[in-house]
Amino acid sequence: MQEKFCESCGAPMGEFDEMYGPGTEADGSKSEDYCNQCYVGGAFTIPNITLTEMIESVADIMVKNFGFSQEDAMEQCNEGLPNLKRWKTT
Repeated sequence: MQEKFCESCGAPMGEFDEMYGPGTEADGSKSEDYCNQCYVGGAFTIPNITLTEMIESVADIMVKNFGFSQEDAMEQCNEGLPNLKRWKTT
């Protein structure tokens, strides 16, 4: 089974992962596209965040929690996040 990734922040969305499990739609069903940190009740948790702000936020998490260097984290975020569903329309 192929791992799903959040189409907003790029986090892996494990079915039973409390931190980055699937978000929820307005009807309470699981979101196919977004994690529970980005999307709850059919809406983005931070609706006005810009792509640049999301890149900085995700890069900071990668550095603090996963041991990436700031340079590597920013490079990966700048390459990956603009291609995600949430950001392709902006």
